Amino acid sequence: MGKDNNMNKNINPSYDYEEIEYTIKKTNPVTKVITYIFLIIWALINLFPIYFMFTFSLKSNEEIFGANIIGLPREWRWSNFSSAMNTGNMGRYFVNSIIVTVCAIAISIFAALMATYALTRIKWRLSKLTNSFLMLGLTIPLQASIVPVYVLLSKAHWLNKYSTLIVPYSAFTLSMSILICTGFMVDIPYDLDESARIDGCGLWRTFFSIILPLMKPALSTIGIYAYLQCWNEFMFANVFISDSAHRTLPVGIRALSGAYTTDWGPIGAALVIATFPTLLIYIFLSRKIQESFIAGAVKG
Repeated sequence: MGKDNNMNKNINPSYDYEEIEYTIKKTNPVTKVITYIFLIIWALINLFPIYFMFTFSLKSNEEIFGANIIGLPREWRWSNFSSAMNTGNMGRYFVNSIIVTVCAIAISIFAALMATYALTRIKWRLSKLTNSFLMLGLTIPLQASIVPVYVLLSKAHWLNKYSTLIVPYSAFTLSMSILICTGFMVDIPYDLDESARIDGCGLWRTFFSIILPLMKPALSTIGIYAYLQCWNEFMFANVFISDSAHRTLPVGIRALSGAYTTDWGPIGAALVIATFPTLLIYIFLSRKIQESFIAGAVKG
């Protein structure tokens, strides 16, 4: 064995050099220090907007406009949050956003799963044509549909309701949700459906007992996508909702800045209330998010 190794080294004299060179680069302390410094700087750059928004929400106008722009608040004005929740009615808008977002996510997940199951697991003549028609939703910009959707809702007397936003949000997230579900469902062996039918399972029981438990990674992916689309949406909420009882957070913040321009602390507090739920969701579900996207990308 020793002779064979020596012969291999003589045949390829650059082998040891390449391996040693790679090891030196990998364990070089200078390279590690530079890499860590770069990553720390990059992390600070990305975290600074969050820090600035949080400190902004706890300052007075004097500190915001010149006296103490970047530093920590000299007087921690937690009353800005109570002003935003009470005077600015952010509490009501926050609840409205939760209602609209949760309902839209539930409808998107259920409709996407059922549609994908019908398109990929059930054989019928127009399945491919129907799938192509549903994928056309990915090509329609949200801005181009606002006028026809508004006219349709207005003629149906369907404005200023929770469903005014829930139904369009669910519809515009459906195409992407079906596309995500398709990537997961095509990897499920069709033999499971045949085995379930042999055991006496009908169509609905096969879906709920066999297919649905295997689609859990897709559920988290669709839920995250729908959440980001619905929670931050401003255009539909601003046009379709005119009463304060059904406003969502993005529209409520805009109304707050127009009515209370002399006191910017509550506006910053409202921004924190609207932004931090998304950050918390990502912090606690980041591993699940990454696993769901990886599961949908790997085939076989």
